[in-house]
Amino acid sequence: MTNALPPGNSSGTPSPLILLLISMQQPFIADLQQHYSLKMTLPAELSHLPASELPQIQAVVTNGSTGLTAEQMEILPGLKLVCSYGAGYENIDVAAATQRGIAVTHAPGVNNASVADHALALTLAISRGLPQLDRALKAGGWLQNRQPRPTVNGKRLGLLGMGNIGELIAKRAAGFDMQIAYHTRRPRPELVYRYVPSVNELAADSDYLILACPGGAATRHLINHEALEHLGPQGFLVNVARGSVVDTCALMEALRAKRIAGAALDVIEDEPELPPGVEQLDNLILTPHVSGRSPEAQLAQHTALLKNLAACFAGQPLHDQLLPALKA
Repeated sequence: MTNALPPGNSSGTPSPLILLLISMQQPFIADLQQHYSLKMTLPAELSHLPASELPQIQAVVTNGSTGLTAEQMEILPGLKLVCSYGAGYENIDVAAATQRGIAVTHAPGVNNASVADHALALTLAISRGLPQLDRALKAGGWLQNRQPRPTVNGKRLGLLGMGNIGELIAKRAAGFDMQIAYHTRRPRPELVYRYVPSVNELAADSDYLILACPGGAATRHLINHEALEHLGPQGFLVNVARGSVVDTCALMEALRAKRIAGAALDVIEDEPELPPGVEQLDNLILTPHVSGRSPEAQLAQHTALLKNLAACFAGQPLHDQLLPALKA
């Protein structure tokens, strides 16, 4: 599948033991198994692995949502490398890993275009009510469902986050002649888009508010009751960032009370658990954290993973290695 092969073991030494904490497509699992000894477990079951096996684990494959804590690292004394399978790493304790001499890598940029595409797809779907109309029509409704729906053309788009993914979303939205504004911790004067100094101001100034910021403590519940009130009954929320950015209780309450027009979420707090009552909300669209899962993106992040595993066990420089100072 890729040319990023690990160092050979013609001397008869065992292949390095890799621990997989996340779901992965079967062809990619088979690819890893060709090169390494692979152990798969749920994060909660890590401490229940045989005590004789724990010191043999040399690398962990996880992602930003699943992460790896300092406590989990503590029971893996042979750990050399933590690979985040994708760009996110907010729940990996990079500082603790560095302190223990454990390298941490990720794969930035591999799924940016896919996430941006999905953000626009969700925006169009919630605006035009596509899933709802599809279900209604298949159930026999026609005339009663031919009601006008908002369109994105010329509307105000607020982007919370203006990194690589935010820029790609803005580029796509510009094709719909949307009026684009953004909020980040610091303005980016080189951009042509309008900077807004606060989340609430951005929400109040948006017909569509798309979240494309990092996860973690710094952005937890940036979209809360107050922000949703500013978004208002004509405003739509789209989240392709992290579920933790949105106060789920406040959002469910706002959707039930129609205090916002609708929401389309690819990520949810406590996923894969869903908030109670979501099946009753016709102004909510959900997808199962798949915005970055295009075939092209997954192949790219798998290739990045194999390159870093091979480099680690060959004593070569790693790609996209994280340091504690970069996590803020």
